[in-house]
Amino acid sequence: MTLLAEPLVAILVTGMLVGTSAALLGSFLVLRGNSMLADAISHSILFGIAVAWLLSGQTSGPVQIAGAALSGVLAVFLIETLTRTRRLRDDAATGLVFPALFSAGVLLINVTARDVHLDEHTVLLGEVGFVWLDTVTIAGIELPRAMLATGVMLLLDAAFVLAFYKALKLATFDPDLARALGLAPGIIFYAHLALVSGTAVAAFDAVGVVLFITFVVVPPATAYLLTRRLLPMIALAMLIAALSAPLGYALAIALNVSIGGSMALANGPFLLAAYGWRRWRGGRRAAPASAAYSDPPSA
Repeated sequence: MTLLAEPLVAILVTGMLVGTSAALLGSFLVLRGNSMLADAISHSILFGIAVAWLLSGQTSGPVQIAGAALSGVLAVFLIETLTRTRRLRDDAATGLVFPALFSAGVLLINVTARDVHLDEHTVLLGEVGFVWLDTVTIAGIELPRAMLATGVMLLLDAAFVLAFYKALKLATFDPDLARALGLAPGIIFYAHLALVSGTAVAAFDAVGVVLFITFVVVPPATAYLLTRRLLPMIALAMLIAALSAPLGYALAIALNVSIGGSMALANGPFLLAAYGWRRWRGGRRAAPASAAYSDPPSA
């Protein structure tokens, strides 16, 4: 057994890979105000996974990632289509689409894949504590399959952000200007969401979509409280996500509770600390201004 396949190393590295890749992509969702799309995508991927299994007979691999990515894009397309009718707000459209796709995925699995290691509980909760049991050997190196999948997705996510950073930045803050400059913000948006879907399905067997959603939203939201510059925000979000994995693992061992749930919970103190710091800093800035306009002290 290689070092990366050791239980402790496999758990921590996989958790950190999931966290950093989710925080990287989630930073742009948070800035757009589309955080709930991560929830919609993460639940709708079950439908794509089920359809991919029906077509290919495989429960893991590139086919499942492609199926989940297409399912996530389909969910967003349906949400935007319903929103454009102006009869539904985006939150109502989201609440209609992702339960429908998730329910369809559950029904497909229950009807056609009862004897296959594929179920909704695996997708929702995962179990990062068991990732070291399922390994694959590449070039003589034994690696946990989940670690390999999440590592590949992190590389793809990072390559996408680096290659299209300026276009992503402009499409996030001023899509009209991006469109005027011929940058096709719609294509960039859907490509970004396809990567979110692919990362979610790479992570679901290890940590489940609940932990994935936490990493997509909480670290970027925490970083946003600390800085208003994009690159530092992304770096801080990835750092917070990476630190939450070992902290959550230590908490799980100490309390004998779920590792994935503890990793999600470990994001909370960072958010609370950032919020407290923001309030304290805002209070200090407001104090001189309020003092300048206060009544003069009595003699």
